[in-house]
Amino acid sequence: MFPAPVQRWSRAARAAYRVGLTMSLCVWLLPLAAVALTSIRSIDELNSGNYWSWPQEPQLASNYAAVLLDSEMARFILNSFLITLPAVAGTLTLSSMAGFALARYRFRGNLALLVMFIAGNLVPFQVLMIPVRGLMLDLGLYDTRWALIVFHTAFQTGFCTLFMRNFFRQLPEALFDAARIDGWSELRIFWGIGLPLVRPALAAMAAIVFTFVWNDYFWSLVLVHSNDVRPVTSGLQSLRGMWVASWNLIAAGSLVAALPPVVLFLLMQRHFVAGLTAGATEE
Repeated sequence: MFPAPVQRWSRAARAAYRVGLTMSLCVWLLPLAAVALTSIRSIDELNSGNYWSWPQEPQLASNYAAVLLDSEMARFILNSFLITLPAVAGTLTLSSMAGFALARYRFRGNLALLVMFIAGNLVPFQVLMIPVRGLMLDLGLYDTRWALIVFHTAFQTGFCTLFMRNFFRQLPEALFDAARIDGWSELRIFWGIGLPLVRPALAAMAAIVFTFVWNDYFWSLVLVHSNDVRPVTSGLQSLRGMWVASWNLIAAGSLVAALPPVVLFLLMQRHFVAGLTAGATEE
């Protein structure tokens, strides 16, 4: 059977695998190491061309204090949380309800409705820039957090619905039939039986949607422009001066902005892997 487990490889193959894996990991981590080193350098060192060696006078405390205390990064991070958390909650709510209905109920147009959910994610999101911006202007949501919340919730619901549908279809029908015999309503069945059994899928979707919404840059430029509601991804540009770019502060701000998705993934790693492997296929 292919691929064979690594333990069954020859000694030379295992050694080559370890060497190749180590080299690939070093290449992948090289840009992150450069950003980390840049974040603790002084601007004078950067101007002198010292990019890769250890900083002569590390500015760890001063650079990160300047980012968090002397700039608007704290507001941008708060805006990102106020945008991302409602978007994740709305996406999981709509996709779980839609996925449950498409998986457990047979009705005319079931497959067509699923195709519509999927087709929305196949459209390049760049072509939606003008109509979405016009829609937000008409609704009075432009340059508000709700503009990003509504868009991300709508855009992410399609893929999450497909994922949740496949997960719900793997649950045995006998569980739901027994609940109906006991007199449970459909809403109670969904809340009391369906959702508890798909918690790994919900955790996986929460991690994916949180990372996507948090890291979004394109729509944060299209739908908002004021610093009062701007998320952290587009807010990083405020660390650039009019004449000189403080790359050390931008690097420090980038690392601070990357921490929440990393922490979320580490906390939900077990559920994340279980949700992806269990819900990835459908019988």
